[in-house]
Amino acid sequence: MPLSGCYDYGKVQIDGLHKAWRTDMNIGVIGSGNIGSGLGKLWAEKGHRVIFSFSRNQDKLKALAGTHQNARSALPAEAVQQSEIILLSVRWETIGEAVKAAGSLKGKIVIDCTNPLNHDLSGLAVGLTSSAAEEIVKMAPGARVVKAFNTVFASVYHSESRLFGSRLTTMFYCGDDGDAKTVVAQLIRETGFEPVDAGLLRSSRYLEPLAMLLIQLGYGQGMGTNIALDLIRR
Repeated sequence: MPLSGCYDYGKVQIDGLHKAWRTDMNIGVIGSGNIGSGLGKLWAEKGHRVIFSFSRNQDKLKALAGTHQNARSALPAEAVQQSEIILLSVRWETIGEAVKAAGSLKGKIVIDCTNPLNHDLSGLAVGLTSSAAEEIVKMAPGARVVKAFNTVFASVYHSESRLFGSRLTTMFYCGDDGDAKTVVAQLIRETGFEPVDAGLLRSSRYLEPLAMLLIQLGYGQGMGTNIALDLIRR
């Protein structure tokens, strides 16, 4: 399976319009920590226009804006207004502040890569009967939320390759909007992962505990962060 390039998905609905897939999408990154910065830089390298936002360290935002000609920084609301796709990549305790700073997300494809971790990483603050993704839908009416990019450590996004030897890492994603999921699946492929559709957004209730398992393996069991999942079929 190819790892990058242009894939023909026909027509998908983006920001209210039917458009063919483009390799120069406008992507707003809300939360410019390790995951947001890693994904944003990868997408900029693929030709997408990336806007970094929502950091208490303005020097860090300026530095990220200077990493690629397709990258710049802005306020969260400006990033949302000027983008078709939004990546939410913040700590769970700041999610309310981030969504408020973003303004209206109605009609936007919102990729939720958050995990609702307790402050001490001891477990999930939300789970079983809901999920971070489902709570974000309540906070942002009309947003086309897709859960993705939450089951890989940030170090993998910053490495030279997403491959583990010759093995392609699995990236699960889920959501209720089929067109939005098609777009996210393409971004997953471009980033160097194998996308696997996990169903409706309520499947986030399973993907977020899966991320918690990886955290336990990485830190609790001492395996480190250079680990990932690979769904094997036969």
